[in-house]
Amino acid sequence: MSAFKGKYHDELIANATYIGTPGKGILAADESTGTIGKRLSSINVENSETNRRALRELLFTTPGALQYLSGVILFEETLYQKTAAGKPFVDVLREGGVLPGIKVDKGTVELAGTNGETTTQGLDGLGERCKKYYEAGARFAKWRAVLNIGPSEPSQLSINENANGLARYAIICQENGLVPIVEPEILVDGSHDIHKCAEVTERVLAACYKALNDHHVLLEGTLLKPNMVTPGSDSPKVAPEVIAEHTVRSLQRTMPVAVPAVVFLSGGQSEEEATLNLNAMNKLKGKKPWTLSFSFGRALQQSTLKAWAGKEENIKAAQEAFLTRAKANSEATLGTYKGDAKLGEGAAESLHVKDYKY
Repeated sequence: MSAFKGKYHDELIANATYIGTPGKGILAADESTGTIGKRLSSINVENSETNRRALRELLFTTPGALQYLSGVILFEETLYQKTAAGKPFVDVLREGGVLPGIKVDKGTVELAGTNGETTTQGLDGLGERCKKYYEAGARFAKWRAVLNIGPSEPSQLSINENANGLARYAIICQENGLVPIVEPEILVDGSHDIHKCAEVTERVLAACYKALNDHHVLLEGTLLKPNMVTPGSDSPKVAPEVIAEHTVRSLQRTMPVAVPAVVFLSGGQSEEEATLNLNAMNKLKGKKPWTLSFSFGRALQQSTLKAWAGKEENIKAAQEAFLTRAKANSEATLGTYKGDAKLGEGAAESLHVKDYKY
């Protein structure tokens, strides 16, 4: 049997291609209620529905920002929320030319018999949920698998289990009209060097594409959200050009040309670091048959959060900070970022959180 031929076939390809439009990328605003609570507490703001909504409204209604985005990933609560003036967020995004997306996984659980490795939950009832999200206006989905580098990690069990989970999720999404973002995140935690990260990234991506193929997933209607290939968080840093070279080579070795775009996760890099690394990849000479873009959460929001601090009178400054990052990342997808963005407070600080839970 060949790849998925269901009723959404053409729409999936069109939407995946649109999300990969050069010059645009994804804002990941799908933090779970617990995670957004940590973000809000860092600026001494209470984790209430009103404040969560206010932060998202601030982002989505920033004048001029949506032109730099092709998608926004929402948490389930946010998919159904409205602006203070009563306009559904989904409509705000769509009118700005941005596709709404939805986080559909239910977090990770430990894989028995491993050294703390995990698998992702959420396949039960996924079809019905996807159908409901499509009706609510979502057009793509996200599912995060987490792997880590250790003395004997990731184990083959963890690689296979996570690859199969991603593939099952992907085909269920496609049957229900949602473009699946395939996210096998290899955590940056550890003291390994960049070569080790490249080797593991290649093993993991190869397994993921084998599984996607086995499950008859329509690759043209998917996106990949991988980690950048970097040294571990406890290792000396390397230049963006080195990260670009290793990351692009790992993709060349494992990622089919059929997939329209790579939307990198920022994985705890500082805002500016993530942008510079993405820019270096797009400046790199060589074969790059896919758009190399972004799906950043923390690396698009940190200086915005700091500028806002939960205060009405700071909204304009916070929106300016968000616009600055969105524009810088848009330029990075074209390889034209000059490193000249006005750095807001927090733009250069590392956002690394050990064993990060989304």
